[in-house]
Amino acid sequence: MRLSNVAHLRLPFGRLLGYDVTARGTGRALPLSFDQRRHVGGGDRPGSWMAICFTLPVPVARQRLSAAWLAVIARHGTLRSGFAPGPDGVPVLEELEVTPGQWVEHPVASGQAVNDCVRDVLDATCTPFATPSHRLLVLETAQRPTVVIGADHAHVDMWSMLVVIRDLLAALDLTDGESIPELTLVPPFADHTAALADRDPAPDDVRRRWAEVLAASGDVMPRFPLPLGEPVPHAERVELRDVLDVDDAAALAAQARGDGVSILTTVVAAMTAVTRDLADSPLRAVFPVHSRYDARWHDSVGWFIANSVLESSDPDPQACAAAVREAVHLGSWPLDDVMRPWGGMPEAPGMFAVSWLDLRRLPVRVDAAGLDAQYVGATIRSDGVMLWFILDEAGLHLRCRYPDTDEARRHVGGWLDALALDLRARAAESVGGVLELGERRYRVRRAVRTDVASIVALLADDELGATREGTDLAHYERVFDAISRDRAQYLAVVQDEQDRVVATMQLSIVPGLSRNGATRLQVEGVRVAGSERSMGLGAAMLSWAHDHGRARGATLSQLTTDRVRRRAHAFYDRLGYEASHVGFKRPL
Repeated sequence: MRLSNVAHLRLPFGRLLGYDVTARGTGRALPLSFDQRRHVGGGDRPGSWMAICFTLPVPVARQRLSAAWLAVIARHGTLRSGFAPGPDGVPVLEELEVTPGQWVEHPVASGQAVNDCVRDVLDATCTPFATPSHRLLVLETAQRPTVVIGADHAHVDMWSMLVVIRDLLAALDLTDGESIPELTLVPPFADHTAALADRDPAPDDVRRRWAEVLAASGDVMPRFPLPLGEPVPHAERVELRDVLDVDDAAALAAQARGDGVSILTTVVAAMTAVTRDLADSPLRAVFPVHSRYDARWHDSVGWFIANSVLESSDPDPQACAAAVREAVHLGSWPLDDVMRPWGGMPEAPGMFAVSWLDLRRLPVRVDAAGLDAQYVGATIRSDGVMLWFILDEAGLHLRCRYPDTDEARRHVGGWLDALALDLRARAAESVGGVLELGERRYRVRRAVRTDVASIVALLADDELGATREGTDLAHYERVFDAISRDRAQYLAVVQDEQDRVVATMQLSIVPGLSRNGATRLQVEGVRVAGSERSMGLGAAMLSWAHDHGRARGATLSQLTTDRVRRRAHAFYDRLGYEASHVGFKRPL
């Protein structure tokens, strides 16, 4: 899922409408979490929200949309709670009664970008003390409506936004707009806050480790290790980067498995190496960890995040794995108690935070690609560095916010460049692309345009290819260009120890409705140079191809081969393929 910012958000032009529910306090007090108190204590301000944007597959009447939204609010007690200033300066949280409201149009002014209008609405309605502090917006166009749901951060996290989309879509399927559908209630975040308060306080070793990490940062939360300019809030600079595509992300994951660690740990190893190289210091960062420690919170909405600290000085994968485990452990205790010696979380200009979310592992899933869903950040003034990583089926993406100063552009931008290069290098050299056959070592990679001549030579190097392959290399290159634009296609080449292309195959990922909606791996054009045959390279290539398909959701591998290729038939039989179908072809 794309990580965006309201200034970068891709929005169509249309009528912008918001649904204003009616809300009032009930007087029933709710427990306040450590992070809620810290966040809301900053008072009403623009940019305290987060949002998610998505496009519905078909036009939807407003009445259905508002009824579905009311059903989502009714399901989640967190969306029926609000903050108010307390008599002693500490915010109070109370339960709200939410009832139907009305649609209000927000005109997009002449010359105003739609993004700016959306930002202005969310800045005004999704503030800490708003009642309620969330808002449903819809952009009505001639085709499909685009929905934006924003909420003050004290009520939601990124996981929660997926829950909101999923539940809204489910409610839409249950209503015609005449009535509000009933969704099963789930525990509110206030219950989690109460449960956390009942846990044992942090042991002495946890307190001691927190103190050591903070002391190394000057008795404040970790700061970015390079200069950012004057330590005051500046206009922000937001960078959005697609760091690894699906192939490179799979290769990095394979390297992580080879090292016996998680892909998060491998990214931490890269950040550690880059920080050591550029700043000559350990990687120290605020490290948010989710606190949904029990499955009962998986379908709930709330700020299920506990801030921890990550300190990593050794880029060795095992050392980084230990650093990640320690960060998770340090964030698993009530912070109110841990932070008492500092009078609360000791923030300072330059604070550096790194957030990680692997959407593939969450128990809540939505069709992010089909919905064109995007996480949306607000626009604020910033004096620190906040880095978000998202890993999904499309690859590894990041969003980084930092002060827009000359120093920060140079240092944060340079750090991000070095990190991206490091991760891509690790993916390129991953064990996931290596085929080892005895003492021989081959590497599989995606073909590039300069490989076309070698691939054509392999295709022509047999009795059938010699008669049906052509000599017009420019034609093959045009076809290659079409293949390379289709990310469902993987035209692979295999290189030997001298980087010579000695084999090729084309892999296609083919989604289908048949076989209970099975996705298939189509294998074609498998060729091995004569000098490398009968050594097991073909079998190793097919094994690699099967892993490639599995990583992309394929449950079946299929291939075709000419009837006269008897040796190929026996080869595929040995690999478990069955000649279960009859294939037909005709010229067009």
